[in-house]
Amino acid sequence: MMKRFLLVLGAALAVCCCAPRTTLCVNPLTYTDIPDNDVIRVGEDYYMVSTTMYFCPGAPIMHSRDLVHWRIVSYVYDCLEDDDVYNLRNGRNAYGKGQWATSLKYHDGEYYALFIANDQGKTYVYHTADICSSYWDRYVIDRPFHDAGLLFEDGHVYVAWGNRNIYLTELEPDFSGVRGEDRLIFSTPEGYMLGDEGSHFYHIGDWYYVLTINWPFGGVRTETCWRSSTIEGPYEPRTILQGAFDGRGDGVAQGAIVDTPRGDWYAVMFQDHGAVGRIPTLQPLTWEDGWPVLGDAGMPVKEFEVLLPEYGEDRVWASDEFDSSELDLVWQWNHKPLDGGWSLSERPGWMRIRANSATGIFDARNVLTQRTVGPACESVAKLDVSGLCEGDHAGICAFQSHFCAVEVECAADGKFLVARDYEKEILRTGLESDQLYLRINYDFSDDTAAMSFSYDGENWNSIDYSLKMRYTLDFFTGYRTALYCYSTGAPGGCADFDWFHQTV
Repeated sequence: MMKRFLLVLGAALAVCCCAPRTTLCVNPLTYTDIPDNDVIRVGEDYYMVSTTMYFCPGAPIMHSRDLVHWRIVSYVYDCLEDDDVYNLRNGRNAYGKGQWATSLKYHDGEYYALFIANDQGKTYVYHTADICSSYWDRYVIDRPFHDAGLLFEDGHVYVAWGNRNIYLTELEPDFSGVRGEDRLIFSTPEGYMLGDEGSHFYHIGDWYYVLTINWPFGGVRTETCWRSSTIEGPYEPRTILQGAFDGRGDGVAQGAIVDTPRGDWYAVMFQDHGAVGRIPTLQPLTWEDGWPVLGDAGMPVKEFEVLLPEYGEDRVWASDEFDSSELDLVWQWNHKPLDGGWSLSERPGWMRIRANSATGIFDARNVLTQRTVGPACESVAKLDVSGLCEGDHAGICAFQSHFCAVEVECAADGKFLVARDYEKEILRTGLESDQLYLRINYDFSDDTAAMSFSYDGENWNSIDYSLKMRYTLDFFTGYRTALYCYSTGAPGGCADFDWFHQTV
């Protein structure tokens, strides 16, 4: 009897030891703006790229080993071009434009990131052998391929791209240009308010797959798979993910599919989620007759077990004490920063931003931004304004085209605590101390933001105002918290930020 018991116990232990460890996924992966993702696996490591448009540095690369926890490890580029657009000169800017929908691939020991920039009318192909190192080398193709999916195939390089009409185009192997003619491979049928776009291009087994998003009239954003036995088609479609999700009418669609070393498959797809931006979800993937099926029989799921051991923690946003010699990767500047316009060393332990000439925050250089996070978060900064000069403004902003900000304004008759939004001034009162604390509270359940200030960090003065936040396509990004200093007069002053704390 004892021998039989030990045999059964040993078999049970063997099964337990061989069973894969799992990680619980509760969607969204991270409740913050990470749209247009592409994900690849290299060995046991997963890498994800996302759209950040006009922010610099751009095209963040995030790393994971469990597909649930993601950490920013590098950026593809520092700034796309040193021109009027990215230097905010002569009334030009890249709002709503910049880097769009990057396709990330690994081929022959090199990582490739291909994307368009609508402000430049070009396609950029960045490449590196070290994906965790920022600022890659690049090729530039002098024409745009909208939402392109990149595919390396038997010595050839292809992109599937377009909106409503999806084309196949072969590129020169050295990315010097285009080889041959564009070939139309499929078109969106009638009945869709948004035509197919957001192409992701794969060759898996015997099939070529182009995954796209579209939006049928009366429906929600939908993920569609187009499949063909040859790269040139004909392609046939099938809906693979469709349905409202997480209490919202917005569908979950656009993103990548990826396998694990043991052969399981998953998809990372985002959902439009109001003012916070477009938030990523992880969906299980099964195969049926050579078709990928996402979620639960094509419906997005909220929670499930991922067959990978838990690893690491999320770090796509963070508090910062500004005690490092280098800027944390969670920060991005609004457009190209001005050389010499900021410093982490002039006053150790503080972020100094120098006032440059501007008409307002949207054409100011060296505006430092970080993602907000839902369902609610609080952003607080400690600020020293003793270095401001007449005409200078410094503060904290809920950054989108419909913004609100609480700041210190230095005028000829003194310094003032001022609150304003995109239309009007809300509050103006005399400043009581050169050191103060500024706070914005975001509530993404109803997309509102509230401002307050303090002189001791404990007793807060609430401003009688609530911003109704709006995700607008003129900026095309979720709300961020921005720290800034600019001058409507002559440059020369500066503001020092001791720390930035963001909590949920």
